[in-house]
Amino acid sequence: MSTATLSPAPAATARKRLNEAAKARILIKDGPYGTAIQAEKLSAEDYAGATGLNRDQKGNNDLVNLTQPRVIRKICDSYIHAGATLLATNTFNANRISQADYGAEDLVRDINISAARVIREACDDATAEDGLPRFVCGAMGPTNKTLSLSPDVEDPGFREVDFDEVKAIYKEQADALVEGGCDFILIETVFDTLNCKAAIMAVKEIEAERGHDVPMLISLTLTDMSGRNLSGHTVEAFWHTVRHAKPAAIGLNCSFGAEQLRPHVQIMSSIADTLLLAYPNAGLPNELGEYDEAPATTAELVALWAKEGQVNILGGCCGITPGHISAIAAAVREAKPREKPTLDPAMRLAGLEPFSIASPASCCSCK
Repeated sequence: MSTATLSPAPAATARKRLNEAAKARILIKDGPYGTAIQAEKLSAEDYAGATGLNRDQKGNNDLVNLTQPRVIRKICDSYIHAGATLLATNTFNANRISQADYGAEDLVRDINISAARVIREACDDATAEDGLPRFVCGAMGPTNKTLSLSPDVEDPGFREVDFDEVKAIYKEQADALVEGGCDFILIETVFDTLNCKAAIMAVKEIEAERGHDVPMLISLTLTDMSGRNLSGHTVEAFWHTVRHAKPAAIGLNCSFGAEQLRPHVQIMSSIADTLLLAYPNAGLPNELGEYDEAPATTAELVALWAKEGQVNILGGCCGITPGHISAIAAAVREAKPREKPTLDPAMRLAGLEPFSIASPASCCSCK
């Protein structure tokens, strides 16, 4: 792999290019990196590389971007060959909060830049070969701290972190991902809406400093079948809360398998006037925490969403393999992509539930 510095893709045109590609077909996102990295059977020394870190780094999958980039390139290539054109960086936990568990906080910027460059190069190489547009998504996970809830049941007002701290942590990560060549920032697996708003604000500050659009993809995760995330927001309330950020795509990931996620995808599809992204788990985990759903089953389930015109981008989360991605890509190859709904003008607000105030122009009593 070349060690030359790669220039970021033109961020100002990434949103337009994604929308143009999404008009032609349902786009395919990749799957997870964790299990694929584990399959490489790396030793603790392989994980740590030449970093000189004192703690045991085995299991620190984000550090592999820096110490074993060939492994990340191999996994990325497998998803590209399976048909994915949206490739996310292996940076779900590449932030100071999560890396503190490994004593690797000072390597956060290097990890993210390396991660972005590996995926950027893989995408550019593939596009040079077949001419198909591909997009690099800088993945930012929720961290293991929550701004909305207290970790101490005896002290409901206690927080381990505050908003400005989380925003600064996200800003460091997002800035490095953009520097490394990402087209989009993917704020994913949002279990706490306030954490997500800190990430949004971080990206908006980067936009102001860099002087160009840094488009976002935002993906919610639900914690129970009622359709709420951990901080209590319904799907519609969450959309009302983040719509001001003008994400290039909004969606749902993780949570459940495609069968259980279907009604929530349907809700988001009907209310979001942007692209719809969905990447479920490979079914529900078994008693050992493993995922048994076969690629053909997952593909059949998400193909129903495509058939009903509910999605623009499909991929996979926990338990998904390149085999699943290949099956999904084949199942929706001829499907017509979702058309964005046209919404009546209204003031759309949210607490834990959505609330809309119709505009005078749409109120029949005022005409």
